[in-house]
Amino acid sequence: MKLQLTYSFLKTDIDLIEKELEAAIKSDSAVIQKASLNLLKAGGKRIRPVFVLLGAKFGDYHIQQVKNVAVALELIHMATLVHDDVIDDSELRRGKPTVKAEWDNRIAMYTGDYILATALQYMTKIDNILAHQVLSNSLVEVCIGEIEQIKDKYRFDQHLKDYLRRIKRKTALLIAISCQLGAISTNAEEKVHRTLFRFGYYVGMSYQIIDDILDFTGTEEQLGKPAGEDLRQGNITLPALFAMEDERIKKKIERVHEHTTKEEMSIIIQSIIDCGAIERSYEVSQKYLKKALETLDMLPNQRIKKTLAQLAKYIGKRKF
Repeated sequence: MKLQLTYSFLKTDIDLIEKELEAAIKSDSAVIQKASLNLLKAGGKRIRPVFVLLGAKFGDYHIQQVKNVAVALELIHMATLVHDDVIDDSELRRGKPTVKAEWDNRIAMYTGDYILATALQYMTKIDNILAHQVLSNSLVEVCIGEIEQIKDKYRFDQHLKDYLRRIKRKTALLIAISCQLGAISTNAEEKVHRTLFRFGYYVGMSYQIIDDILDFTGTEEQLGKPAGEDLRQGNITLPALFAMEDERIKKKIERVHEHTTKEEMSIIIQSIIDCGAIERSYEVSQKYLKKALETLDMLPNQRIKKTLAQLAKYIGKRKF
């Protein structure tokens, strides 16, 4: 089943959010507007806005109110991508030149800052102090996560808990608060929005682990970047952590640096695949997916619960 079919009943609202996103990034600066528009047009599944809308269905749903949260969360996600590409010195994202590649690091950083500021403008339209507390606390954690990721680059002696903490801040938190803020914005019960946060957290952890697996198993065409690029940039993900339990593979991985060739990376990737690290990583992802689905049992609204379950399963089992 195609992803969009699982939430086709939201199509009108999603189309509205897409138009709002285009309006949101308009700027008096031609460079910032073009850079922002290029990023927006690069695509993406718009998973965070979808989770906002679904979370909002547990309360008093009004799209003109909810859209502000959905737009804000997607803009924040976009801003983190721009900043990530500067930190990782990435030339491509989804097969297209990054903002930093097309312009430079300074333009990219200011573009990311502009998008983030615009997101916060949208959140000011939400008259709920809890929503702002949840968002601000999460943004602090996201920023800490970015700093930790820089510190952890090429640190081959890190532990599983370091990785899990990093992906919580990098990915899971934004998905978790997408679900939660959608519900808060429509005055859903506290028990409901807290449960949605937990659901989103588990889904986000599964999502990022799958992403990290695909970095080794996907093709360059599927990934929009060379396979193994995360490792080449010094990001030690779960498959690499598991593979390094084998001392022979660990020695190969420890020699990776930013100028490691595709041919050398291909040999390392095959070693990671052959040692069973991919299967073990899938098992961890599936444990988070199982927890997400179990969490749904605590929620009302069978139709939305079913959609959330379908989304979680798609995310936890996607192949690219």
